[in-house]
Amino acid sequence: MNTDLHNNGASTIPKTANVDLAGKTILQVIPDLAAGGAERTTIEVAEALVKAGARALVASSGGRLEDELRDVGGELFSRASLPSKNPVKLIQNMFWLKSLIKSEKIDLVHARSRAPAWSAYWACGQTHTPFVTTYHGAYNAKSAAKHWYNSVMARGDCVIANSSYIAEHVALTYPDAANKIITIPRGVDLEAFQPSMISQDRKDAILKAWFDGKTPKKPILLLPGRLTAWKGQRQAIEALIQLAKNDEKDWTLILAGDDQGRSDYTQSLHTLINEASLQNQIKLVGHCSDMAAAFSVSDIVLAPSQEPEAFGRVAAEAGALEKPTIVSDLGGQRETVIQGKTGLRIKPHDVGEFASALRTLLYMSKTDRDAMGHCAGAHIRANYSKHNLQNATLGVYVDVLERNKNDDLVGQIK
Repeated sequence: MNTDLHNNGASTIPKTANVDLAGKTILQVIPDLAAGGAERTTIEVAEALVKAGARALVASSGGRLEDELRDVGGELFSRASLPSKNPVKLIQNMFWLKSLIKSEKIDLVHARSRAPAWSAYWACGQTHTPFVTTYHGAYNAKSAAKHWYNSVMARGDCVIANSSYIAEHVALTYPDAANKIITIPRGVDLEAFQPSMISQDRKDAILKAWFDGKTPKKPILLLPGRLTAWKGQRQAIEALIQLAKNDEKDWTLILAGDDQGRSDYTQSLHTLINEASLQNQIKLVGHCSDMAAAFSVSDIVLAPSQEPEAFGRVAAEAGALEKPTIVSDLGGQRETVIQGKTGLRIKPHDVGEFASALRTLLYMSKTDRDAMGHCAGAHIRANYSKHNLQNATLGVYVDVLERNKNDDLVGQIK
């Protein structure tokens, strides 16, 4: 397979119409089933596998998306230690996966995270099972040991990159894997994330949860994502403090996400808000289970990540719902957001530029802001559909299985 290194967000992906995987059993391995991008993609691929006639198995410690996996016909094989990086646990998980591969007659294993990927890689090696990986992030490699640890994600028979940015990163970091990389961008469920599908009742439920029925008449800014420093909540607050100091207070900011135990960071955000006397304009609302409705009631969506996003799911989903976004000019978000047309890209850590971008969109006429949102919708629909992701991933499975079959035949002849 050829490496695909386009930078415009319109990566060429394999098209496989009417994929038939009847009788095949595919195992995806992931640490847990929380509500992140890798976890969501796991569910989407499981759905496609079932529709293609395959068994869709997932090895994971479980989590919030378990019911959704079952709803699409997937099967969960739960093991609490799968997220562990402990070497003893990795080896124990390898034996467990090896047994699972044999007992369930698994045809291919697809790993989506480093720790369980090592266990899966070893198990596949011992059982001669095809092994595929997806590189879901630009993992830090500040030491030789970390570089080796990360390398398991480049050891698949095929290495899927979820953006052109990640494809370039993998090819530069692990040159030996360059000819195995294929770019399959994350997909948006265009049926779920389209304006006509969001009922008024769903919108009202979000507004009631956020504002207790007292919906503000000011533009709503939404920054979704778990509460952690690299998602940029602090920078958003600081940029809005700059606006407030100039008596520019025609806005309300919603921070939607839980802190997953980072209580000190959450408290630091509350302190920053309180010191600026912006408690009535900036709200931390916790986890949101209906992001489509949340985007729908918002006017501008923010994703000011302080480190590169591998893909940039927030901008893609918001764009599908025709909302303009402000994102950091890093990583995969450089592909999902077209500067000045579908949103604005800003330098990370530059609070002044962030404040300027907020002013630009807040002072833009509603007609012009809606036009930007319309362009965002067209861009996402053209390049980032869930259907394309599913179709392309199943195409990879078919290709890898066929190559493995041919290799076995060659081996038998020899």
